Amino acid sequence: MGALDGRIAIITGAGRGIGREHALLFAAEGAKVVVNDLGGAPDGSGGDRSAAQLVVDEIVAAGGEAVANAEDITDWDGGKRLIDTAVETFGNLHVLVNNAGILRDRVLVNMSEEEWDTVIDVHLKGHFVPLRHAAAFWRQQTKDGVEVKASVINTSSTSGLLGNPGQTNYGAAKAGIGALTIIAAEELSRYGIRVNAIAPAARTRLTEQTPGLSEIVQAPTDASAFDIWDPGNVSPLVAYLAAEGTPTTGKVYLVHGGQIRLFQPWTMTKTLEKDDRWTVAQLQTEMPRLGG
Repeated sequence: MGALDGRIAIITGAGRGIGREHALLFAAEGAKVVVNDLGGAPDGSGGDRSAAQLVVDEIVAAGGEAVANAEDITDWDGGKRLIDTAVETFGNLHVLVNNAGILRDRVLVNMSEEEWDTVIDVHLKGHFVPLRHAAAFWRQQTKDGVEVKASVINTSSTSGLLGNPGQTNYGAAKAGIGALTIIAAEELSRYGIRVNAIAPAARTRLTEQTPGLSEIVQAPTDASAFDIWDPGNVSPLVAYLAAEGTPTTGKVYLVHGGQIRLFQPWTMTKTLEKDDRWTVAQLQTEMPRLGG
């Protein structure tokens, strides 16, 4: 018995890297998988639609069930067709893993409008579109009297939750995904939908070209040593969150090697307060008490 027996899952960006590891583990745990990937370069350019099919071939060769899908997750109608692929191929949908992403790193003063728009589009809209169509499908099931036990796992990043110079576009999108996760969890619980997110730290095509990470993420020279940057380390947590019996919702987790940590959302701490309006002069005196 696998942890995901009977579950039908869509995984975006599953042709390579972390997404591929998710797809292989999900299938090994008994899920039927829609492997979605455009097969583009790390910056989103180009495309190789064989990337998704190669992962499907691996799953099928190992005795699992999977189908390839090359829809653009930023396209409204494409997102609907992605959901339809799962339903029409396997008869239902239980899990959505939003994983696809690109990088267009640049310091703020040199960033172009296109570099900003493209990254925000792929990451933030690319999470919203599949989630919106999946949620509509599950809501309709609820209205039809079907008990829904659905799970969504989004992909955020420490670049957005903690910050990383040179990635204002990527970080803003990833911070937005964190907020999307928390709000969607609150809105969708009434339909039997849980929504969580991970912030993975692993070796991928993206991290291998991230400033300051390219040298760090390399595999250890000792083959017997635990490779903390292996992308496969991330997937067990995603499979856990996808399982039918998992109660967790509205959470964001860092996962790196063998470490899993829970993020705490933005939290108000120190306070200044008076019974009437502040003056600028008063604030010049008192604001240092809040730090900065």
